[in-house]
Amino acid sequence: MERFTRYYVLFTAFALLFSSCRTLHEPKDVYQPLNYTEKDVYENEKARIETLSETDPVNALWSAELLKNSETISSCTDKVLKKYHEAIDAKDYFEALKYYRSLSAIGFEVAAYNGITGGQLPKLSAVGVPGLTVDAQYLPKTITDCINATVTIWVDRGITIKDGAGYADRVIGSGFFIDRRGYIVTNHHVISDIVDPKNEKYSRLYIKLASDTDTRIPAKVIGYDSVLDLALLKAEVDAPFVLALGSSTDLSIGDKVSAIGTPLGLDGTITSGIVSAVNRKLFTTGSVLQIDAAVNSGNSGGPLIDSQMRVQAVVFAGMLQYQGLNFAIPVEYLRQDLPVLYHGGKRDHPWTGSYGHTKKSADGRQNQGLEVQYVMPGGSTSRALFRENDVITAVDGQNVDSLETMQDILRNYVPGTIIKCTYTNDSGSGDRLVYLDARPENPGYEIYSSDLISGSFVPILGMKLIPSSTANKHVYTITEIIKGSVADESGFSENDPVTVSGVKFNDEKSAAYIELYTRKSRKGFLDISMGMAASLDSPYYF
Repeated sequence: MERFTRYYVLFTAFALLFSSCRTLHEPKDVYQPLNYTEKDVYENEKARIETLSETDPVNALWSAELLKNSETISSCTDKVLKKYHEAIDAKDYFEALKYYRSLSAIGFEVAAYNGITGGQLPKLSAVGVPGLTVDAQYLPKTITDCINATVTIWVDRGITIKDGAGYADRVIGSGFFIDRRGYIVTNHHVISDIVDPKNEKYSRLYIKLASDTDTRIPAKVIGYDSVLDLALLKAEVDAPFVLALGSSTDLSIGDKVSAIGTPLGLDGTITSGIVSAVNRKLFTTGSVLQIDAAVNSGNSGGPLIDSQMRVQAVVFAGMLQYQGLNFAIPVEYLRQDLPVLYHGGKRDHPWTGSYGHTKKSADGRQNQGLEVQYVMPGGSTSRALFRENDVITAVDGQNVDSLETMQDILRNYVPGTIIKCTYTNDSGSGDRLVYLDARPENPGYEIYSSDLISGSFVPILGMKLIPSSTANKHVYTITEIIKGSVADESGFSENDPVTVSGVKFNDEKSAAYIELYTRKSRKGFLDISMGMAASLDSPYYF
């Protein structure tokens, strides 16, 4: 069941011409920062915060900090602190960590409670999480043991009727044990039918052991992450062997690796190859490994091991029509995800409602931070008064020198947390508090729905526009092209005129097709009517 993620190529762009909705809709009201100097605005916001504190005290605390009302801040702080104490009492250290980080971000000193300090929470929240520690007696000693540590994932989808005949409908993938108690790692897309709330069809999840391919053992999904394409399963079986998680930072291009799985239903298959590349941006957060080990349908979710039989990545995609072009998720992302997956349910990733790139020094040799190139109206960074060209240099005291570093940091947080962002700009430097919202499935579509075309086309196409006609509000002039963007690769330049004649979306709102009329300077100012396809998610949203 191999497939490329939607973030890699827009094969669906052509289908947009035939099955899509077309709109040039722009919101009637684009969010504007509240003017707290107006008494009625101030009092209304204060009342809203007091109401919000009953259901979402962390969000209310952040809003109170923006309002700068000491009485409201104190009230909201007390409510978040109460939640923190309740989480400690319940020994839900994972939840307590969110409250602790939020209180620390605003500068509140959290005292030890029940003998537990905030500094102990990361370690306490990892207690019992499968895969983070492993009993050496269950580690494989041979390749055969590694094969016996893998399983076949079997999703039974019942019977499909086609042309009057019934066919067994099933999905076959791979997985591997990371804990003696029967915890298994696989890909989200292998078990997506099980967790999809829109799926009303019959679906049952089983595993098959490599040593007993005739018996289907029932399993359940503990947690899943559609962004990183990972899932944690549990089967009521003692694992014969457990694979240890390595560190793919030890891998270099050319190093030998082996993939184990069930390609085309052939369980217990191992293929070998090398690491072809280490920084392929196929996900919206982070990079993946490219490998040339043979990967086929059914390999999804299987382990990629090194010469010491440690898991270095999770196989997730291959291009069947191209030999040796396959991909795997670095084990570091799995390590970061496991505490959240073990906590249960869907893993939501945080975001700030922003778009940007790594800021480079003048000579291009040094990273200087994360340059904010767009903030969504009404988003967290917008409300925190971040602006274009601000450069984020730290989060909660952790250095941020690039977009990738920011993504690495955010993967350790959950939505509903307050963070302190340190920034620099032409006016100096400072700190701002940002509330982490849940990342929408398609950030670009939410941005298009929240902003004018002149603003939303910055992250979607990489072109900055200004209106250039009073007669036609959809006529613009390009003021800047972001390097490497869709607009840049399509040959647009500064000062090119652009008329937007249509915007189409596919049914999933994951891709857009924009119809433009322009006169490109690179084409001798010839009149051109063209279409541009763009994903509505990318690694540059954060």
